[in-house]
Amino acid sequence: HFAFTSQCPTQKMNLFQSVTSALDNTLASDPTAVIFGEDVAFGGVFRCTVGLRDKYGKDRVFNTPLCEQGIVGFGIGVAVAGATAIAEIQFADYIYPAFDQIVNEAAKYRYRSGNLFDCGNLTIRAPWGCVGHGSLYHSQSPEAFFAHCPGIKVVIPRSPVQAKGLLLSCIADQNPCIFFEPKILYRAAVEQVPVEAYTVPLSQAEILQEGSDVTLVAWGTQIHVMREVANMAQEKLGVSCELIDLQTILPWDVETVCKSVVKTGRLLISHEAPVTGGFAAEISSTVQEECFLNLEAPISRVCGYDTPFPHIFEPFYIPDKWKCFDAIKRMINY
Repeated sequence: HFAFTSQCPTQKMNLFQSVTSALDNTLASDPTAVIFGEDVAFGGVFRCTVGLRDKYGKDRVFNTPLCEQGIVGFGIGVAVAGATAIAEIQFADYIYPAFDQIVNEAAKYRYRSGNLFDCGNLTIRAPWGCVGHGSLYHSQSPEAFFAHCPGIKVVIPRSPVQAKGLLLSCIADQNPCIFFEPKILYRAAVEQVPVEAYTVPLSQAEILQEGSDVTLVAWGTQIHVMREVANMAQEKLGVSCELIDLQTILPWDVETVCKSVVKTGRLLISHEAPVTGGFAAEISSTVQEECFLNLEAPISRVCGYDTPFPHIFEPFYIPDKWKCFDAIKRMINY
């Protein structure tokens, strides 16, 4: 389990640099590790693989054709053969051509072969979420599509420290993992990130702020919105919010969320993806089953609308702090 110590040299990194650092550590310590995808050889469109081809050679960091089905299919083969495969999909919005390979091949490989073979060494990285100007094809949050698929893990970090630790956990994990990187955060905040490899455990939510009145659950970029919401609720309403970063979407940490809701009696879940069939629905129904008699108000979901992701209307589409704050007011007054 990861902990900061004085023996742990750190460096200032933003999120894309912490991803590069994790990939660098992996290539250095694991001679079988390879990184491939569209444009990764020159450093990637978001600079996440910058310098790695020069350092480790073109046999280990290389470009693929523009074919997501092929990228993941190749990754499955590499992983089955025993190497550590790290595939990049240039945007999460373009992961759909690979959907069949992920859901029908990667997720089922171990089960189908009775554990004779597996592709647990496969990790798929992809930039995810809204970015202010991404419109239909550079803004999507497709985590719910994959949450319906046993056999894979789905992980979304909120910050540079979490990104590196969770990515290294995905790479080490013996199951195929999808690692979604909130692209709006790539160049946002800087943190002191350990230079050496470390892990942050999967399927473990993190309580970022303890509170007594409302539980707020989110992941990725939305965590930063919820932090502001928690401060607003405290200042304007005197409401104490408990903030939870889910971190792993599949398999998710039911226990941490339910324990919190038993204490607070209220739950607000927020994500950028459309509300219908979004992962908030799964959390909501599980909490309703587990914590029914503890609930003081209906569970709230503040999410994207059931429309394609808009361009100029993005500010109206995203679940901003005002929408979330309104939901808290309604729950408190219920």
